[in-house]
Amino acid sequence: MSDLILFWHRCDLRIADNVGLAAARKQSSKVLGVFCLDPNILKRDDIASVRVAYMVGCLEKLQERYRQAGSQLLILHDEPHKALPRLATALQAKAVFWNWDVEPYSQERDEKVTESLKEKGITVCNEWDRLLHEPGKILTQADKPYTVYTPFWKNWSKQPKAEPAMELKDAEGLSPEEQKSAEKAGAIALPTARDLGYIWENGFLLEPGEQAAWERFETFRDRAIQDYQEQRNFPATDGTSQLSAALKFGTIGIRTLWQKTEELFQYSRSDESHNSIQTWQKELAWREFYQHALYFFPELAEGPYRDRFKNFPWDNNKTYFQAWCEGKTGYPIVDAAMRQLNETGWMHNRCRMIVASFLTKDLIINWQWGEQYFMQRLYDGDLASNNGGWQWSASSGMDPKPLRIFNPSTQAQKFDPEGEYIRTWIPELSSMDAEYLVTGKISPLEREACGYVQPIVDHKIQQREFKRRYKDG
Repeated sequence: MSDLILFWHRCDLRIADNVGLAAARKQSSKVLGVFCLDPNILKRDDIASVRVAYMVGCLEKLQERYRQAGSQLLILHDEPHKALPRLATALQAKAVFWNWDVEPYSQERDEKVTESLKEKGITVCNEWDRLLHEPGKILTQADKPYTVYTPFWKNWSKQPKAEPAMELKDAEGLSPEEQKSAEKAGAIALPTARDLGYIWENGFLLEPGEQAAWERFETFRDRAIQDYQEQRNFPATDGTSQLSAALKFGTIGIRTLWQKTEELFQYSRSDESHNSIQTWQKELAWREFYQHALYFFPELAEGPYRDRFKNFPWDNNKTYFQAWCEGKTGYPIVDAAMRQLNETGWMHNRCRMIVASFLTKDLIINWQWGEQYFMQRLYDGDLASNNGGWQWSASSGMDPKPLRIFNPSTQAQKFDPEGEYIRTWIPELSSMDAEYLVTGKISPLEREACGYVQPIVDHKIQQREFKRRYKDG
């Protein structure tokens, strides 16, 4: 057995501030990265082409980072419990390291990989990396997981945060003989997304890789974060960090990210800046709240948290659902958001809430239909965050306010008052006055002249009907 250690990357596609990778480097200089293209994930029905393409781009950048550090990233394409032990045995690796994940499938997969490696006599080492506080560290006074965000935030924000982990440096790669052994054991050249059966040609809102993620954060830090509290809800404004994909794929380290926002908080002088920075930090805490929730309540991935929604009488009208998917509901703010999603693989968070409320409360369609559609389109699609957001919007999740209904027109008037966002994504309405765009009060003749659809439902009627069903539930 050699001194070689394999580090199995998953949602941590970086070499800086990577807890498990840093732990592996402390034990040996001969540390190799490995990423396994898992067919169990790639063949699922909730995979987005844009997300696969973005992941491949991140892996390309990660391979460059490994070369700069003196080592390399190997690619496998097989079930992890088969591929990893085969590679580790061929290279006589003394250990395989990786960072834990909260998703139910990930935990089941990791158990199988652990068993397979231990059968080969190979040591397994695991760390927590994705979160500032791992599940089980933030609990109620009764030592139970939180099911409400606000008390979670109050506890979470008071706890000291870990320092960033050391970046991988001065590592060693494989010898020519070892490289041949790796290839015989299944190591392949990194395929393209098209090779894997996924086509995406529209580019990315955030370029893949560590460097692009940090450049985006620096831009956000220097400009928008100071006004984040005021600007974050306006989809026509560049007022958010747009780092969701970097956090999903782990191209940016959460400890470094927190450290930099804390430094900014200390150097800022105005109450407005302090409030904005803390508001953004609260978004990081929301992400962790949903991760903890999924870890402790894995059943969330399969259905509603609240009992009254387990047999809710949804209409599930397929024609309405298709109209919602295509951005053809006749409600401008809803349609603009859905078209943004379909064309870019991303949607502004305020709009995610608007379209989710519309699907569940206006169209009375099961939130799980929307949850899956989002995962089929989002390049930042993350099970915990996506599920948590949809259950929040549907009123089926962990929320002290059980019933919340958004009026699309009111939302548009408040957060897109000039209709800029709507005009961007619904060009057939680009010449219309803002008043009509945001209220949706466009006459049938004007809609026909513009080539824009009639409203498929009446918000007031549908709202009353949803409330009736909810009350009867």
